[in-house]
Amino acid sequence: MTDVTMRWSDGVRYGLMGFPLAFVALPLYVILPNYYALRFGIPLATLGILLLAARLFDAFIDPLLGRWSDALFARSLHSVWRWGGGAAVGLGLGFALLFFPPAMSPNAVLAWAGGSLLLTYASYSGLGILHQSWGAMLGGDEVQRSRIVAWREGLGLLGVVCASVAPVVWGMPATTLVFYVALLIAWLAWTQAPRPIATPRSIAKSPPGESDSTQSLLLPFSRPAFRALLSVFIVNGIASAVPATLLLFFVQDRLQEPPSTQAFFLGTYFVCAALAIPFWLRLVGRIGLARTWGIGMLLAIATFAFAALLGSGDLIGFALVCGCSGVALGTDLALPGALLAGTIAANGDRGQAEGAYFGWWNFATKLNLALAAGVALPALGLLGYAPGARSDAALRSLTMAYCLLPCGLKLVAAILLYTLIIRRKP
Repeated sequence: MTDVTMRWSDGVRYGLMGFPLAFVALPLYVILPNYYALRFGIPLATLGILLLAARLFDAFIDPLLGRWSDALFARSLHSVWRWGGGAAVGLGLGFALLFFPPAMSPNAVLAWAGGSLLLTYASYSGLGILHQSWGAMLGGDEVQRSRIVAWREGLGLLGVVCASVAPVVWGMPATTLVFYVALLIAWLAWTQAPRPIATPRSIAKSPPGESDSTQSLLLPFSRPAFRALLSVFIVNGIASAVPATLLLFFVQDRLQEPPSTQAFFLGTYFVCAALAIPFWLRLVGRIGLARTWGIGMLLAIATFAFAALLGSGDLIGFALVCGCSGVALGTDLALPGALLAGTIAANGDRGQAEGAYFGWWNFATKLNLALAAGVALPALGLLGYAPGARSDAALRSLTMAYCLLPCGLKLVAAILLYTLIIRRKP
């Protein structure tokens, strides 16, 4: 593969797909449960189980979708665009089926939602892996790789903000129309984005006794650099997912602020993340991807340590926490994917196995979210916390889970980053 020179306009054409993909991620977690509970009377616990089961299904098919992505790239770039367009159609259809189900009984609505979720998640993952693999194949040095990912993730953040506001301001019909238009424009822009430049390469042979299919699927785990990067990514991802899972509880019970302030805190978080990305990219040019990511981790540790000192009514203090943690989030969005692209190239797998790498990468991303909810919420219950609690012991437990647990996990991630990646880098 030959590196492709990227201009800012090329970055927009490639990264624009991040905008409509973000529309799907947020409403399914924030809007959908409330929508089905109020409109159809489905219990929240039942909806939670349904969403978790669908997300686990989504996570486990990601490696298979990654292998499918590699097969498409081996065929032709036009095949990638065609199947990407098909996935976009499936995504739009699943979104509409989810939010506009026909009148039916609660049990039938639940079955309808389950089937629609599977279609939506499978289409979302397939399109996302194709798009991520394309970006990794464009190559370049550390700065260019980080810029490629930053365009995708930065426009994704813009999509998150728009998806947060649109249903409240315009309603779901207008939001769906905006989503469809954005999806079409993003796909058309992608077809005009810079193309990976292929050169003949030898394909790694399967080890004796292994089929080509098995070797292709498990190839990333034969690379020590990928295993090291993935271990850092998983620990750091859980550290970031825990406070996201517990945010509303911390705002309502520790700070004793109304739920309406959540939109302000989330807006501060995502806007600061987007604004910080250019700063982090400049720092990458000076000290490299891994060290810049490490600085982001240390900033997050300091931020959540400060959050542990907050109490009732500390609105300004928590806004500062959201802003600083948003700045730290910029490194989590723009840099790990760029490090992965560099790892693929360094292992000699560029142009032939990006899908396999990103399939397992996305599997880890979704597993992080599931583990954060599956560990933090039961642990809080065992420590005596329940929503609405005001006792000192319960609030201490909440503070430990929201502030100190992420600090500890981020510290472990930073140590792993230094020992497994930075120290071993020539």
